[in-house]
Amino acid sequence: MAAPPLDLPGYFARDVVAVARGLVGAEIFVDGVGGIITETEAYHPSEPASHAHRGPTPRNAAMFLGPGHVYIYRIYGIHWCLNFVGADGAAVLIRALEPTAGLAAMIERRGLSAPRDLCSGPGKLCAALGLSRREDGRRLAEPPFAFRPATRESPVLTGRRIGITRAVELPWRFGMAGSSYLSRGFPRSS
Repeated sequence: MAAPPLDLPGYFARDVVAVARGLVGAEIFVDGVGGIITETEAYHPSEPASHAHRGPTPRNAAMFLGPGHVYIYRIYGIHWCLNFVGADGAAVLIRALEPTAGLAAMIERRGLSAPRDLCSGPGKLCAALGLSRREDGRRLAEPPFAFRPATRESPVLTGRRIGITRAVELPWRFGMAGSSYLSRGFPRSS
């Protein structure tokens, strides 16, 4: 008997910190290119580091489309960043992947051959997956995306979010313990 299809809006409507932690070990693919999510960060509109903190704008409109949508934005005017939208403007930044499918496409897009370097940061993984603003606001349950939740719980490291200046004290960054496919290491006390 086949498992029932995943209710993506319901999956992402849960507490954003629990979603971010639970995404470690899940898989994301864009037109068949992708891999295992190894690192995430949670963002809730109640805290000032969230793009939804001040309400809807043209830039963050996808954050208010509902759980299970994709929010893609540009950082530093250079790199795209992939987020999965949760409830009420919450989102999870996908920080790193372990590449498992479409390595040739990733290598071509990134101009690198070491698998470890292909998706070890939010901008790197968007470049490797071929993502840009054109996918912003799409549903994660529809092409070009394919999402698979983690089939088993992975040991997860916890730490403070990085690359932000507000609400840095929140321990809402999660990484797969033992993975060499992280954007940056975690403190030993994680």
